[in-house]
Amino acid sequence: MKLTPPTMIVFWVSVALGLIGLLGAIGVIGALAGYAFWFVFVGLVLLVLGLLIKGM
Repeated sequence: MKLTPPTMIVFWVSVALGLIGLLGAIGVIGALAGYAFWFVFVGLVLLVLGLLIKGM
């Protein structure tokens, strides 16, 4: 399986989702605390898809 680098937009969106999830988990953004895991999970899945799918 050949991996390709994700596009810049996919990379930064996944980083932003991970950061939002982290801030929710530590309590900085209290309203998102219940969804913190899912923000991080979706960010990582998006990053992995960006690696596996060429042009994404």
